[in-house]
Amino acid sequence: MAQHFSLAACDVVGFDLDHTLCRYNLPESAPLIYNSFAQFLVKEKGYNKELLNVTPEDWDFCCKGLALDLEDGNFLKLANNGTVLRASHGTKMMTPEVLAEAYGKKEWKHFLSDTGMACRSGKYYFYDNYFDLPGALLCARVVDYLTKVSGDSFFKTMICSQS
Repeated sequence: MAQHFSLAACDVVGFDLDHTLCRYNLPESAPLIYNSFAQFLVKEKGYNKELLNVTPEDWDFCCKGLALDLEDGNFLKLANNGTVLRASHGTKMMTPEVLAEAYGKKEWKHFLSDTGMACRSGKYYFYDNYFDLPGALLCARVVDYLTKVSGDSFFKTMICSQS
């Protein structure tokens, strides 16, 4: 005989943005997540205050399936099969020519495991859930700022020295 499930019998209920019993208001939660991270970086770590200013258009950058190349500050939008659909340095879109020069062929089998899922790697960080997406936007904007101030070489030196 099947037992009945009741939330009243639970001491704790945990929630995950992707697989949950409730519906999250993503347009409301994403700015809250972004702002808390940005305020920490500005107030505690001395990052530029322009990180606190986000326009509605900035949110267009956020989408599931982004991979950050931690050494170069490039964000890759991947299809389910590992094909690179587009790429940006920070939030600045890369041309197809620059993309081909940086990453070669568009199909990156590096990202696929035997199961067809994206692999974890020390060189790449995958933004694969809704909770991570505000962090992707913030990180991309940090890359934009570092590139503007000191160029790509500074970004590579800073990231590699913190590893």
